[in-house]
Amino acid sequence: MQAMTPDLSQALIAEIEQGLPLCERPYAEIGRRIGCSEEEVIAAIQRLQCEGDIKRFGVVVRHRKLGYRANGMVVWNIPDERVAELGRCMGRFPFVTLCYRRPRRLPHWPYNLFTMVHGRDREAVAEKTRHLAESCGLRDADYRILFSGRCFKQRGARYLGRALEEPTGDCSRAR
Repeated sequence: MQAMTPDLSQALIAEIEQGLPLCERPYAEIGRRIGCSEEEVIAAIQRLQCEGDIKRFGVVVRHRKLGYRANGMVVWNIPDERVAELGRCMGRFPFVTLCYRRPRRLPHWPYNLFTMVHGRDREAVAEKTRHLAESCGLRDADYRILFSGRCFKQRGARYLGRALEEPTGDCSRAR
């Protein structure tokens, strides 16, 4: 197993910035492209995450191409001490694609939990949101559905614009 040099790290980042290949073993395919094994690619991604060179690694859902024309960012005003519990509850639903906490901006913005719900139309999003509120015990909660008016270009994170640093320590948290 060869060490991941800065050049190979940059080649790896350039590959994953384009999105993972749609195949059975995407890390093996990336490894083939940059001259590494599948295991080396996985280990290098873990190291890059540990060291902070990659902050996020996830899926970009192109919901409109899948027939989901309505997006609703549902903003919730819930007790701060319940955000973690309710976020876990909401995050279990397959129609919730994002769920995160944000600070309130009082007095004008009381909302502190945000969820993204997609649907084929606005009524479908509203129905899913009602189901979410009912299922998580938020029947009487203050929430608003903010529907998208435009679709912006979606893409993954870009990292190569900044210099990569050499690792500074062990990352026992990476799995």
